[in-house]
Amino acid sequence: MSAIEINALSASPDTLRMLSEILIETVAHGGSVSFMHPLQPKAADAFWDNALTAAGRDQRIILGAWDGDVLAGTVTLLLDCPPNQPHRAEIAKMMTRRSHRGRGIATALMRTAEQLAVERRRTLLVLDTATDGGAAGLYEKLGFTLAGEIPDYAFKPHGGLSGALFYWKRIGTRP
Repeated sequence: MSAIEINALSASPDTLRMLSEILIETVAHGGSVSFMHPLQPKAADAFWDNALTAAGRDQRIILGAWDGDVLAGTVTLLLDCPPNQPHRAEIAKMMTRRSHRGRGIATALMRTAEQLAVERRRTLLVLDTATDGGAAGLYEKLGFTLAGEIPDYAFKPHGGLSGALFYWKRIGTRP
């Protein structure tokens, strides 16, 4: 395996195209990331265009894991929290290309997101994952604590309801 490089993504046509490809692939294979199958490229592009614009306003950080010229995975660190929650951040849109799974990319993305959250004085990370086919094992391995499950939380990309598991993790030092 070649070395994976992780960095914050900014808007460019190539980045937008690769992010949309990962999102469409993830949804097509049942990944619960807020979209239904089939996800049209125009809708994926619009989502990532808005997300990258928000990243340009420092409301989030979109990380990319690069295997050479291939965007192999991504995760988003949401920073735009309400005024009474400046100490927390949320993990969203964790996705790895199927061709690159099992190589530690998701772990590396999560560790980088956590480090960036600490640098921004965040002391609490939260996230959710689908009960059916989600990444609970990854998050628990990384030290996240299960807060609970909500049944029938969202539709799976191919139909039918799935519950959601909600996790939290203390990071950095508390103020």
